[in-house]
Amino acid sequence: MTQDTAKVTKNIGLVGPPNSGKTTIFNLLCGTKYRTVNYPGSTVEYNSARVQGSSENINLIDFPGIVSVNPSSPDEEVTVKSLYNHPRFGKLKDIIVTADSSQLTRHLLLAKQLLHSGFNVLLVLTMEDILKEREVKVDTTNLSEALNLPIVKVNGRTGEGKTDLLLAINDLINRAGDYENEITELRKFEHNEILDSYDEIGQIVSKSLIPYNAVHVEESDPKSMQLDLPAKLTMALDRFVLHPVIGIIIFVTLMMLTFASIFWLAAPLMDLTEELFVWMGTLPAMLFGDGIVTDLLADGIIGGAGAVVVFVPQIAILFLILGILEDSGYLARGAMLVDKPLSAIGLNGKSFVPMLSGFACAIPAVMAARTIENRRERLLTIFIIPLLSCSARLPVYSLLVSFLIPADSYLLGGLIMTIIYITGIIITIIVSAVISGFLKKSSTYRDESSFILELPSYRVPKFKVILSSTYQSTMGYLRKAGPIILVLSVFIWAASYFPLNSELSPEDSFEQSYLATAGKIIEPVMQPMDLDWRVGVGILSSFAAREIFVSTTALIFKSSEEEEILVTRLQNAKKKSGEPLFTTSTIIGLILFFIIAMQCVSTLAIVKKETGGWQIPIFQLVLYSGLAYTLSVAVINGLQLFGIS
Repeated sequence: MTQDTAKVTKNIGLVGPPNSGKTTIFNLLCGTKYRTVNYPGSTVEYNSARVQGSSENINLIDFPGIVSVNPSSPDEEVTVKSLYNHPRFGKLKDIIVTADSSQLTRHLLLAKQLLHSGFNVLLVLTMEDILKEREVKVDTTNLSEALNLPIVKVNGRTGEGKTDLLLAINDLINRAGDYENEITELRKFEHNEILDSYDEIGQIVSKSLIPYNAVHVEESDPKSMQLDLPAKLTMALDRFVLHPVIGIIIFVTLMMLTFASIFWLAAPLMDLTEELFVWMGTLPAMLFGDGIVTDLLADGIIGGAGAVVVFVPQIAILFLILGILEDSGYLARGAMLVDKPLSAIGLNGKSFVPMLSGFACAIPAVMAARTIENRRERLLTIFIIPLLSCSARLPVYSLLVSFLIPADSYLLGGLIMTIIYITGIIITIIVSAVISGFLKKSSTYRDESSFILELPSYRVPKFKVILSSTYQSTMGYLRKAGPIILVLSVFIWAASYFPLNSELSPEDSFEQSYLATAGKIIEPVMQPMDLDWRVGVGILSSFAAREIFVSTTALIFKSSEEEEILVTRLQNAKKKSGEPLFTTSTIIGLILFFIIAMQCVSTLAIVKKETGGWQIPIFQLVLYSGLAYTLSVAVINGLQLFGIS
């Protein structure tokens, strides 16, 4: 970008209540090439990208969802302050506000507040297809005159209305003289002002609805009273989805299908990825012959990275399914369903989204907990999130589960994977209940709790957006984990390769390596688990990133057969006594260890940042690692006592 071009860039903010179609509008205007950044000094993310198809050079800034300019959480406070003075783009004067056409009474409050604060506001109405089902539509001319701001209807799923929106945006930024009042700070609206605004908005909305096929209707049209009622399909589905018994059964079934699909659908892609890396592992020998360079490339880099990359299809499928559940409107129902069970362990439905995010990655999940106003519930949510099985555990689980089941037993693998996730959830519930009991005894954490959630209407997921989001999330995972995996893989390979001794066999040379020497120091700790130092090194390395356990295991348990898969290497691994190192009992014990253990330095760092000190992360590290070790030792020895070895 040249300096001249940069000078004419116009910055516009995009805001809206949650579930108002804001993200869909952002993707419609900017495509999929956007950049996600944290606000300085916070963990709140914003996206920015250039508007495509406009004659102007417009940079659109996508703010996190808010319902009002009166913040009710730390996240909302950062967002609201940035509307007035963005840390990167400075003061904004032009704002696009999205509103769900079927929820206007609630969604118009934000647009009205921003307008009264002095911003140039463009209102974008979304989801009119929901109103169409009720044979009602919004008279935008009447609504625009009543609110004194321009309005455009856009169907984010079909793209209808995009051209009108681009023209309206150009008009917005070229309004000379309309922006008369310099905004020094956002107004703080008093409680009575907000109530009066809702009353006024309700009257305006009731006068701005007409039958879908009409051009104009009298203001007293009775159909207007149906605006804020859910669509018929939504009400019909919610009778089952939100039922206290049937709803829970549907919820559990969907979660089980999700975890089974992760194992089943990814299998063909995993096989192809594994074959690709096996083939790549043969290339160094063909190019460089035998020697240290070949060993470094084949074993250290290709072998170490490939052992983890092979599980990326499973991680992508996890992100894809979560995206479908969210875009369809079901995730909000899940939060409503689990509100009552969560309240029994000291939480509420607001903890659901951060906890669900924890199945993808604990780091953004801990960040998401900032939306919980209640301090006790926020800290408790942060405390238990590391117990939820994140995507980084998925490669470890898949490797260990593959040891337990016959080849191609995808349904059995999916069932075991579901049991693993349910076990993690049960442990999370128990820990949360115990910790919550202690927190309630403290006067510091007795603040009142509340849970209010707006349920969006059900809709067909927009797969283009979901696929784009899945791609971005998967690539984000690779960017985060890739460098760590590569560096540690090379380090572990070097530690297992040196010192060189050409007089010894590869097996004896490995026993004399730096890695073996260091690993044998921790062997007494592994003996109660009926494992040796080699597994201990894998566990220690996984504290940098759990996925490293797989690549470390691949490097330590080498094979003379190039095409031998890692599971087969584990099945053939022996102790010094000649007995199998890995058995059913030790594998189950290892799975339990990884369910509980706090093995993520990045998570510890973000918990420290979010809680303001090292007390909670250190307590997590000691408690979860100690509990994981104790229970895994007990389970392994208990199973062996009953002859399961």
